[in-house]
Amino acid sequence: MSQTRTTLITGGNSGIGEALAKRLVDKGQRVVSVGLKKPGWTHDLLAAYCADLTSLEEARAIAQEIGANHAIDCLVHNAGIILPNLLPDAKPEDILELAQLHLGAPMLLTQAALDGMISRRFGRIVFVSSRAAMGAVTRSAYSATKAGVHGMARTWALELASSGITVNVVAPGPILTDNFWGIIPKDSERQERMARNVPVGRLGAREDVAHAVEFFLDERSDFVTGQVLYVCGGTSLVGLGP
Repeated sequence: MSQTRTTLITGGNSGIGEALAKRLVDKGQRVVSVGLKKPGWTHDLLAAYCADLTSLEEARAIAQEIGANHAIDCLVHNAGIILPNLLPDAKPEDILELAQLHLGAPMLLTQAALDGMISRRFGRIVFVSSRAAMGAVTRSAYSATKAGVHGMARTWALELASSGITVNVVAPGPILTDNFWGIIPKDSERQERMARNVPVGRLGAREDVAHAVEFFLDERSDFVTGQVLYVCGGTSLVGLGP
């Protein structure tokens, strides 16, 4: 990005969101972070907010507050949770909770920033989705709502293309973050087995995903919209195995 832009990052307090936030401020870009907690670091270019985006009321309130205080040029919806269960134990309530987090929250945040993007004829919207949108064991609610992200992003890409706003998706495979370790024990044999099943021979790092998101945020990427980029080490081709 050649000029100073302001990027709103959900889940910017940890994992992929934190890695992206640090990369952007290092390049002189302004970042607005929204997460359950504030980041464990500060910077003159970083503004941090706390909100639970699974709550419709909190998401609506924080969207209005950020929209009133910041001119958002780019929005990266990275916040996500998994809620894994095999079908016999899956709950419809999980689908509703994840739909609000993965779909409802970015809709409210984008709506709050949209008039400014349209008036400046520049905007970048990037969703961090998942390879699991293609299907994964124990991921009924997660896969369904992440697949929904792809459909919504493509719809917005069509609606906003004439306004200079692009909408794209980065879909990571297994990435070493707290979300991953919340399901797979850290440094366990299961983690090592999963790494061996990845075609490139390793699990992903959060910087792998942040790098891909930066491509979509770049001003020079204005001819790319409505796309899903799998940053997955090849697992979108072969799955992850047992």
